[in-house]
Amino acid sequence: MNADSATTVRFLLASRQCELNSLRYLLQTGELVGKISQMVHMLQRERGTSNLYLCTQGRLCGEQLAQRAQDAHAAQVALLHHLDQLETLTAALPQASRLLSRVASVVYALSLLPALRQQVRQLTAQDAIAFFNDTIRHLLALVFELSDAAAEPAISRALIAQFSFMQGKELAGQERAAGVAALAAGQLDEHSQHTLLDLIERQDRCFATFAEFCDAAHRQRWLDLTPDSEFERLRRIACTRRTRQGADEAESLRWFSVATQRIDGMKQLEDALQASLMDLCRARIAVQEQANNEQRADITSLMGQHTQEEGGYAVFMPHAGHEQGEWLANDEGVTPQLSRSLLSLVQQQARRLQALDHELTTLRATLNERKAIDRAKSLLMQHRALSEEEAYKTLRRMAMNQNKKLVEIATAMLAVADILQESP
Repeated sequence: MNADSATTVRFLLASRQCELNSLRYLLQTGELVGKISQMVHMLQRERGTSNLYLCTQGRLCGEQLAQRAQDAHAAQVALLHHLDQLETLTAALPQASRLLSRVASVVYALSLLPALRQQVRQLTAQDAIAFFNDTIRHLLALVFELSDAAAEPAISRALIAQFSFMQGKELAGQERAAGVAALAAGQLDEHSQHTLLDLIERQDRCFATFAEFCDAAHRQRWLDLTPDSEFERLRRIACTRRTRQGADEAESLRWFSVATQRIDGMKQLEDALQASLMDLCRARIAVQEQANNEQRADITSLMGQHTQEEGGYAVFMPHAGHEQGEWLANDEGVTPQLSRSLLSLVQQQARRLQALDHELTTLRATLNERKAIDRAKSLLMQHRALSEEEAYKTLRRMAMNQNKKLVEIATAMLAVADILQESP
């Protein structure tokens, strides 16, 4: 390889092409997020139906279980087909190992679903919910990993917004399940109320992050999606009633119905977010392709002018009478005009990439906080055999006791864990 103008141009164009390839990868990432979104929603529906069936000792929803399982299986087939292409697409990415590890966890979790469905009538509602929760957790972790891999600020913002919304919707689904279980059993005790309040608080936090990163149109659409007054009434009852009541099957069914309407409304907004993400990816690809073509045209024009002036490709060669080092040390070798033009292109590309990096750094801060909290939760789940909900409550309790932010507790815990792993 020669250190000359031709090589400078080649690397400038290669830099642009890498950006375009990255955007095309993000388009495929967006398609995958859509498949995961559908899979999660189908599992949420199956979980809700199974939960109501088990909480009412099989009196409700028994005939719907098979259909829910069939719908989820169809979504799984579409998802696995898309995942099958991911290994080739991500082979050259630096984060491929972590991403594919997440995929392995998802595939393993999905492989356990047939056995669950065969045994669901023999399970407790709590066990069935925990299984579905864990499967959905793996799917959402994959969406988070895909969001973390985005290297284009506008698309990264859209992915963070969508992931946060999907996470909030999942917590709404868990709230539905917890409410059905409490109302059907007539056990609106302190524990069940704390569980509901915790789920509501975590939803609010997710939706606040969504509102921060989404565009104005989707933010307004979320504001317009106000909870049904009947849902708010039942939510207040579930969260404030202090005495044990007898099992109320009608009330639990009503809770399930209005909570499902709310979640279905969220799904419509989630689909709109997905469509917007895809449109954004395609628009950014079109803009990048146009920019690449314009840069090629500018370079072709620039080189054409100097080729005519210098004769053939003499523009890329040192002038007669100059040593190689002397030629590189001044502008005469490529003519001052061409040298300045190439320098301007290099500097322009560097400034643009620096601006993108600055914006991505701000976005990464949000993702890194979430990553630290998730890693800390995983440590607690692994070493203390806690559920995800219990691990989160443990972190939050430690943060409240020490008057610190959740991410500060998570970061300190990870630092200690890293030290222990390094100890002989």
